[in-house]
Amino acid sequence: MKYLNIYRIISIVAYSVIILKGQMVGLPFLLWLVFTVFYFGNIDQLFALLAVLGLILTARNWNKTRTQKILLIDFVCVVLLATPIIGRLNAVPLSMFNYGAFIIPVAVFVLCYLISLAYSCKQYLVIQRDA
Repeated sequence: MKYLNIYRIISIVAYSVIILKGQMVGLPFLLWLVFTVFYFGNIDQLFALLAVLGLILTARNWNKTRTQKILLIDFVCVVLLATPIIGRLNAVPLSMFNYGAFIIPVAVFVLCYLISLAYSCKQYLVIQRDA
């Protein structure tokens, strides 16, 4: 459980510090999500709402014992959190994302969240074996 939480924290912090380049200044992804939630009439609003829902579900299930339901929610959360990133990658040319402040946090987020999912599965299997 300790490693699960460590990797989950690292992934959420990395998710928060993804920088989207603007015309004048870079904008942290978490701020982009907050602003986009209130920008009505745009498909990005849907993606932002899904990501915020994913963050809420992740926080809600933080210290819960991994059951089949919680494990499924963990897998859904990673998809929900990835939707705005994928949406941004589809909205503008890929060359706009070729900088370290985007690539490194996204890679850390994906890698650490997948590792935390592996630890979640391991915890679930241990619980199933002991039951």
